[in-house]
Amino acid sequence: MKFLVVLVAVTALSAGSAIPVVPGDNSHYVEGESRYIWMPDGEGIPHLVDLHEPAHEYLIQPRNGANNAYWLFTRQNRNNHQVLVDGDINSVRNSNYNANRPLKVIVHGWNSDGNSAINPQVTSAFLDAQDCNVIVVDWRRVASGLYTTSVRGVPGVGEYLGRFLVWLINNAGGNWNNVHLVGFSLGAHVVGNAGRTAGRLPSRITGLDPAGPQWGGNSNALNRNDGQYVETIHTDGGLLGIFNQIADADFYPNGGRNPQPGCWISTCSHSRAYELFAATVRNNHLNGRACSNTNQVSNPNQCTGAALQMGNGIANKRGSGIFALTTGNSFPF
Repeated sequence: MKFLVVLVAVTALSAGSAIPVVPGDNSHYVEGESRYIWMPDGEGIPHLVDLHEPAHEYLIQPRNGANNAYWLFTRQNRNNHQVLVDGDINSVRNSNYNANRPLKVIVHGWNSDGNSAINPQVTSAFLDAQDCNVIVVDWRRVASGLYTTSVRGVPGVGEYLGRFLVWLINNAGGNWNNVHLVGFSLGAHVVGNAGRTAGRLPSRITGLDPAGPQWGGNSNALNRNDGQYVETIHTDGGLLGIFNQIADADFYPNGGRNPQPGCWISTCSHSRAYELFAATVRNNHLNGRACSNTNQVSNPNQCTGAALQMGNGIANKRGSGIFALTTGNSFPF
């Protein structure tokens, strides 16, 4: 029903205009030029976004990272999160947080929250693969609403997350060499800012199809200097995601663009990034081969360099370069 409401509303608006009418179809989109783009929410439902609409300045300040919620999952509480409160050490002491375990942090994207599809999928993969602490960051108050306003709020959300992690490890224990931050879409830029704020201490940062619209030339975007090792998985490059190399290791499954196998719209290809990542955490089975440049990624046969596994949950993973690979069209790909 929600999907039909969106479709009817857009169809009405589209008459005699350049507004695209097919939900999820971004074939019209030209990076840096187009005004409108379809973006999925946390359940994959496409919403039409006006990239020229100015941010609501009066909302940016109150909607900042101070409203972040930190949900802890462990093997002792796989299905029911415990809330860790920044600055409240008792909230940590009364939880299942264990400083001797690796720490995984997952950050959702636009129009999503802690219950959105990425979080249970990646959380369960981590907990099945290893005994670890998983913190899901719920930043729904900033992530919801006008896309441009959410973009403006990303640095603050990331800074608060970075300071929270410093406080957590300083007061409750932990090892930065076992800290792995994972962010999808706008969340990829959030974890980049968190790593920067934490002094580049996180051992690994994984950006899952980092958001592209309004991020070209943006100094707050995820980059290779945000952690000890930064990796990206590009699945909808040039549309909802960034296509350019921005990390130590950039992976381009199936050319890194829409359509990914099994997808027919851009919004599906965008979300495929976290599905692929979850599969690699469980199986560690997708191997990329190094390419000389991004022009080769559309034809993996041209990429004959060293191999590097895409994704997985190994905190001390290292590598560098541009990597191409092909995958299947359904889990585990």
